[in-house]
Amino acid sequence: MNFTRWSARLPGTQRRAQARTGSSSNALPSESGSVPAARAERRTAGEAADTDDVGDDETPQIPAVDELPVREVLDRIPALVALVHGPEHRLAYVNDAYAEAFGVRPVGEPAREALPELEEIGLLSLLDQVLRSSKPRTVLSRKVPSGRSYTFTCTPVDISATPEGGGVLIFAADVTDQAVAADRLRASERELRETAVTLQRSLLPQDLEEPDDLRVAAVYHPGGTEAAVGGDWYDVITLGGGRTALVIGDVMGRGVRAAAVMGQLRTAVRAYARLDLPPHEVLQLLDGLATEIDANQIATCAYAVHDPNEGRLVYASAGHLPILVRDDSGTVLRAEEPIGPPLGTGGWMHASGSIPLGPGSTAVLYTDGLVERRDKDLDEGIDALEEALAGATGTPQVICDRLVRSAGMTADHDDDVAVLVLQHPSRTGSDGELFRNAALELLGGVEAAPRARAFASGVLTSWRFPTDLHDLGVLAASELVANSLQHGTPPMRLRLRRTDRRLIVEVTDGDDHLPRRRRAEPADEAGRGIAIVATIASNWGSRRTPGGGKSVWCEFALPRVT
Repeated sequence: MNFTRWSARLPGTQRRAQARTGSSSNALPSESGSVPAARAERRTAGEAADTDDVGDDETPQIPAVDELPVREVLDRIPALVALVHGPEHRLAYVNDAYAEAFGVRPVGEPAREALPELEEIGLLSLLDQVLRSSKPRTVLSRKVPSGRSYTFTCTPVDISATPEGGGVLIFAADVTDQAVAADRLRASERELRETAVTLQRSLLPQDLEEPDDLRVAAVYHPGGTEAAVGGDWYDVITLGGGRTALVIGDVMGRGVRAAAVMGQLRTAVRAYARLDLPPHEVLQLLDGLATEIDANQIATCAYAVHDPNEGRLVYASAGHLPILVRDDSGTVLRAEEPIGPPLGTGGWMHASGSIPLGPGSTAVLYTDGLVERRDKDLDEGIDALEEALAGATGTPQVICDRLVRSAGMTADHDDDVAVLVLQHPSRTGSDGELFRNAALELLGGVEAAPRARAFASGVLTSWRFPTDLHDLGVLAASELVANSLQHGTPPMRLRLRRTDRRLIVEVTDGDDHLPRRRRAEPADEAGRGIAIVATIASNWGSRRTPGGGKSVWCEFALPRVT
């Protein structure tokens, strides 16, 4: 770019060689503001005509760009303009707008001294780059000491009349209003995101329930930096009788709507879990509810139940990723089948599956944000998670953190991540003494009740329970067995189980009719057994067993050891 001779031409014009009767000056603009300029060619109807030949009746000719007085133009434009030259970027010119914004600047001084505002915003190094590369550079929205924001464009110019040669034209456009609007928009987005994340986190369990036989931990990481958080959720629900339900899900879509749907589904899962239904029946109910909430909102969910007596994890999946289980030898198993369609699709009968989860095992439930990447296949992500789980040891919280780190999670990750880790620890020594099991098969008949009482008394005595707790446990076992003998069918079994927190008394039989607590009239000869159990126990319940029949149980809280 030649500062004193604009080389741009109007369309259809051509510079005449004969119009250049004298050499044009390349000097810097003078203080008077006049700049020599070449004359542009004028053509009409395909024929060349000199300026002197234009008649009075013809349209007046518009001056070419080369004829514009550059200094006068730069002085009058509202943008800030400065011209520096040489390796020290000595100031050659500032326009009135620049002087009004930063004050009068001494011409001829190096930019470091004459233009200190440029040094404060780090623009001097950019001038060096422009001068060396002869390529323009632009810096967007820099705030100057006065508080206003400018976008600076530095363009190389040819100043051949000066000893140093090249220079840099600095053009600054005031973008304060745009910068303020952008700051307000970013602040609004941050506030909206914080609101959405707060809503999301408030719908997740604030404190996970702590089952007797399991150790659990969970992490949740909202994805990206925008306000549209997702609908990932997890939960741990103690079902009573030593059993625990574990849930993880993901509502498709993002934003407050997805988080609200997630909250409704999580609440419904907790309500359905209290019915102590098999996992596939819980998902069946949840599927119908998801359709009622929003027919266009799809969600995936995995629901699993752990029973320490069986040492297995019984689960059902509605389009969710497979549960991973690492056994005590370090081998990782993948719970692949059965997997049904996501919630909200309707018309599908879900089914339950099972996977071993004995002492020393660790299970991981997770959402797709942990394993899904744009540049990788989903199975590759799951394989990588299996490998990370195989080498992860420590507490559930430590394993959670290691799995998240192994997945390469960053602050700008674009999807939410939820991870739920559960361990069934192996207990030995004094810790193992706090977790005991004893079972008695009952064949029925008149001798079943006395046998059950004697068995319960002997077991509770060997477990060194206090007298009052011993007597309550024997009474509960007697009433539950009597109820099973009267209303159930063989095979029958009495099971006593103790943990470090409670005593559990459970009776199973082959009849699937669930008992309920009712008010017995004074003249009734039966119907008081369940009422007695519910009165003396801390908690009680019943459920249908997978193979047919039912289980009736009650719990007694153990005194805490101080």
